[in-house]
Amino acid sequence: MQIIEDRISDCFVAELVWERLGYQTSGEHGAAWLAGPATPQAWKQAFPEAPPVIAQRPASVQLTRSIAKPHKQLLKEQLKFAGYRISELKPRRTRRATAVNWLLAWLAQRGEELLEEGPLPQLFEPPIDPLRGHPGDPIVE
Repeated sequence: MQIIEDRISDCFVAELVWERLGYQTSGEHGAAWLAGPATPQAWKQAFPEAPPVIAQRPASVQLTRSIAKPHKQLLKEQLKFAGYRISELKPRRTRRATAVNWLLAWLAQRGEELLEEGPLPQLFEPPIDPLRGHPGDPIVE
């Protein structure tokens, strides 16, 4: 819910997705994330370098398409998220919801459950301008 509530940076959310898609980094600060041996072929071909899944529409579309049909409603089923109000519908917010649903689907495909508690990254106040995001987040296209 912290992602849905815009309390976690887009960069951190993207890294959660990249790790689960098999992208790898050398670990150096600012190093690029590149497709690894475990990265699905469709992702390797479309995005040899890990894409900003919230900032760029094509990456978000790929995420949406890669969620298996039985897992499309996990935001509602597991998090009781009813969606955003019309006034809140901004590309950045809907892409964050897509990322959360994809992460929930990733867990479900492995038969794992979402933990009730666990470590969290730095939490921010929701940004004043939902189009810009948090400090260091890429601009949404």
